[in-house]
Amino acid sequence: MVDIFTPEQRSKLMSKIKTRDTGIEKTLRSALWIRGHRFRVQYKIEGKPDIVFVKQKIAIFCDGCYWHGCPICKKIPDSNKDFWLNKFESNKTRATKVNLILKEKGWIVLRFWGHEIKDNLDQIVLDIEHYLK
Repeated sequence: MVDIFTPEQRSKLMSKIKTRDTGIEKTLRSALWIRGHRFRVQYKIEGKPDIVFVKQKIAIFCDGCYWHGCPICKKIPDSNKDFWLNKFESNKTRATKVNLILKEKGWIVLRFWGHEIKDNLDQIVLDIEHYLK
């Protein structure tokens, strides 16, 4: 399928995609908040986790299936395939590096796919609560 936008228009559209306060982040934060858990958002540590429990040193990342290359939901655009494959691979590499750095500093790192948050929210909250105890 041919892109209906010029490269400049596509670039402008892509730059509008949110990097924080996404739907999956808000969904998970809301579920945690309702259960009485208080946390920090976009705390200033390596990788800028989406949700942080500072006292317990728990960093939570809500990884969008598209941008982080979910093995279940992965969809590669037809146009500019090499660019997107490199982009997805660099995102995975960065996530792995961030995980290692945070773990070396004593943090517990939890990563959840967007589809997991949408489909299994209650179980994810229970998983997080396990680490909070």
